[in-house]
Parts: sequence; C-alpha cells; structure tokens
Amino acid sequence: MQKSISLVEETRRERAGRSFPFMSMEERRRILEEWHPDYKPGTKRPLLIGPSRGMIVPHEVADILEAHPLIGPNEIDVTDPEYDVDVLVIGAGGAGLSAALTAQESGIETEGILMVQKLRLGDSNSKMSQGGIQAAVGPDDSPALHFLDIIGGGLFANKPELVEILAKEGPEVIRWHESLGVIYDKNPDGTMKLISGGGTCRNRMLTCKDYTGLEITRVLLDEFLNREIPYLEFTCAVELLTDEQGQVTGAVLWDMDSDEYRVVRAKSTILATGGFGRLHIQGFETTNHYGATGDGIVLAYHVGAVLRDLDATQYHPTGAAYPEQLVGQLCTEALRGRGAQPVNRLGEMFVHPLETRDAESAAIIRECYGRDLGVTTPTGMRGVWLDTPLIDLLHGPGTIEREFHAMYRMFGRFNIDIRKEPILVFPTLHYMNGGVEINPRAETSIPGLFAAGEVCGGVHGKNRLMGNSQLDLYVFGRRAGRYAAERARKVQAGRPTLNHIERYERWLEEAGIKTSRKAPILLPEYRGKRTLEHIIKLL
Repeated sequence: MQKSISLVEETRRERAGRSFPFMSMEERRRILEEWHPDYKPGTKRPLLIGPSRGMIVPHEVADILEAHPLIGPNEIDVTDPEYDVDVLVIGAGGAGLSAALTAQESGIETEGILMVQKLRLGDSNSKMSQGGIQAAVGPDDSPALHFLDIIGGGLFANKPELVEILAKEGPEVIRWHESLGVIYDKNPDGTMKLISGGGTCRNRMLTCKDYTGLEITRVLLDEFLNREIPYLEFTCAVELLTDEQGQVTGAVLWDMDSDEYRVVRAKSTILATGGFGRLHIQGFETTNHYGATGDGIVLAYHVGAVLRDLDATQYHPTGAAYPEQLVGQLCTEALRGRGAQPVNRLGEMFVHPLETRDAESAAIIRECYGRDLGVTTPTGMRGVWLDTPLIDLLHGPGTIEREFHAMYRMFGRFNIDIRKEPILVFPTLHYMNGGVEINPRAETSIPGLFAAGEVCGGVHGKNRLMGNSQLDLYVFGRRAGRYAAERARKVQAGRPTLNHIERYERWLEEAGIKTSRKAPILLPEYRGKRTLEHIIKLL
C-alpha cells in the first residue's frame, strides 16, 4: 500500500491540472451492464405475491416481502386503542420530523399528532448525510435544469410529476430551513456557497461543511421538541391497521423497553421509515444506520400498497475500504466535488470524479476486479485511492480542515491525515432507489396511508443524484404532513382490524411459499455472523 501511495504522490501535480472525460451514454450503458451490482446475474427474483407481483427485486428484499407477518390477525385486541390521534408519523428522520411539523402548522392540534421512532428520536440516515442538499438557488440555475438532471440521473425511470415538484419546491425548502435556523455555508458576500455534485449541469449543492444532514436534523429536532409534539422512542411499528373499507387506520407498535404491544388508531398514517441498507444487499457493507431494515415497504405491502423500482439499489462509489474499522462508512461525494480524484494503484485516473453514482461505482469495481489495478488491504478488501490531498493543493492549505472536518476527524482517529495522504475507497450500499409508490400528495395507493423520504419510490428513478435525497425528505415530508392533516380533518377512522393479515397469509399459501421467515425484521441480526463480508467473494 505504501508503494502505491508513492505512485499517487508522484503523479499528483500532473493530474491536478488535467481533467478526465465524462463517459458517453453508450460507455455508461456498457459499464453498468458489465460491472454494476444491479446487473449481476442471479442476485434477484420476481415477487410471487401482492399487487406488485412479478416485479424483480433483490433476493434480500423478496425474503422480507415473502414472509409471514410478525403477528396473527387475532393475536392482539386492536379494538380498544391506547392512542387515538389524527396523524400518526412512523419514523423520526428528516421526512418524519418535517411531516409532523407541517401537520401541526396545517391545523392539527399538538395532542392530535404522535411520532413513533424505532431508536432514539432523530436517529436516521438523515442525520448521517454529509455532502449537501440540492436546490436551484444559483443565479445561473433554474428548477427546469434541476428537473433535467434528476430525470437523466434516474435513467429516465422517474415519475415526472414528482420530479417537477422536487425541483420547483427546492428553493422554498431552503428558505424554510433558514427561517428555522439552519446555518448553510455562505460566500464572503453573503450568497449561498454552491458546490458541484455528480451528474449535475450546475453547481447546486448547499452545504453545512460536511455535517449537512446533522445540522438540518438538529434544527428540525429542536423545533419539534420546542413545540412539544408527543413522541415514543424505542418503539417499532410491527403492523398497520385497516378498517372494513381497506383504509389504513393506524398501527400496532412494539415497545422495546417494556416488551409490550401498543395500539394506535389514526385518521392519517405517514410512513417515514427510511430504507433497507441493513439488509446488506449482495453482502455489501453499508453506510446506513442500525434501524434501516426496510420495515416501511413490508408494512405497506401487507396492506396492499403498490411498490416500484426496487430492482435498483444505489451503491455509493466511495465507501471507506481501509482501515477495517471504517469499512463501508461514507466518504462524502463532496470530496470529489472539491477536486479529490479516484486513482488506481499506479496513480492513474480512470474515471471522471463526478460521473453519476452508478457509473462511478461500476468504474471502481471494474478497476479492482476487471483490470486488477486496485489496491488490496491486509484483510483482503480491494479499493482505489481517493486522492484527497488534491483539495488543499487546488484550493489552498486549510480547505480540508475547514470544509471536511468530519472526514478529517474520522480518518484522523486511525492516524490517517487526509490532507497529506489519499484514502482507500470502494462502493458501499447506500440508498434504496425504489419503494412505496406515491402521488404528488404523498399518498400511497391505500387510503389513509402516506409516505415520504427513502421509503418511497418514483422520485429518483433507477439512480439518485447526490443531495436530492436530503431535498426529497423535506419536499415530500412537508407534503405528507399537509395532506395527511387535510384528510384527518374530514374523515372518521373506521373500526381498526388486522383483517389484511389473513389476505397476506392467503397470498403466501396460494403462491406455494413455505417459509419460517417473519417480517418486518425490525433490527438486523449479526450474532453468529461475520459482520465484514469481503467483496472479493461476491464479484
């Protein structure tokens, strides 16, 4: 590894003044088909049950969708709920927090809202996001350009009406954040500091150094607590409730502190449960927080909601590959936006630093396993160098410490100074591109059930661009809160039942699925398993 670092150092100044060409559409198509994990044969299968039957999904996703519900239809008395509210929000990341705040702003009394969080309040992928949030606020930018970037990045599989909303409402989300106290990075003249991201035609990324998600979540969480909106921590949603008309009317919860079920009746229910990173699709390590086990898609599918685009999984190009304690942790795309270059063990550039994430990931995998020009660590991981010292070389000493303090500290704990030496990276499981299908009102196909954030499908198509997930949280989180409140003011929740579970069990039986699996799985199980899966065995 040290010999390879010397080659990187020798070529650094020459590379600093040279760019690498972007791929053509044909080159991108070819490298994805040959090297991206989504295209690997034998890793997916068609769903055998439900409204999205026949949709191709990873085996790990099919396993939780083709599993028995955690509770039986007659196991719990749901007719006498412990909580009776207008709006139930399941998940307390960026989407859930913004939904709860907006529901209150839309006229729902504080006591009429209940937030349920699996772990601690605010624990989510939202908080862990580093790189930034996209919004068309620059003088040379527009929502139309943002729209085109999102559609192109999503391989033209997005729902255009959702993309239009995302792009148009982006600037308003930034104004809302600032009104609440989010501190975005500014230029000396007071204008927004905007950096580049992969697959974008303009510098559009707003940042809070490399703590963007943490800063936004901090502010929303403070606002949520100040408004004294009721919430439950360490409480999992294990099943939704439905009435005789098939409307969602709340949920059954599991209190992990008391080991007791709790029943909530609600006029509107919002899923903001995040993604499935802790399923470790194809054995990849993940950037995701501990609770990201795909609960939302399971709960929604049990009641008959339509899913989409779950065949597409996002692997972030630059997950840490060394030291072993950091394997899979995110090395923000903003590093490449500021000039860090991916280079192989010979110190050669082999891909433009700001290709779309799917193409960038495929190029790194090809370099490591096709051209055999990756670097192998003592534990068997392969990776390529991300030449971070270029950032200070291009923008002046102190840039890394000033703009990437989280990255500087993360590697500094292991005596790696990213100002002076490159870091080893390899693609890591990052984002669930698909999910529960929603319309512009954040409604699913089931009355009474809304969804926002990573649990949804349709916004990002088959591939998400950097920073659009943060925007998605707040655009559709706010919409979910607004329209859930509107519905709650004019409907009456019917008598809660678990009748849909009988239908789901019938689907499993009719499809001939014999399994002992149960879902949602709530928390990942690592006991008795190796927590580090070397990718060399999987490619």
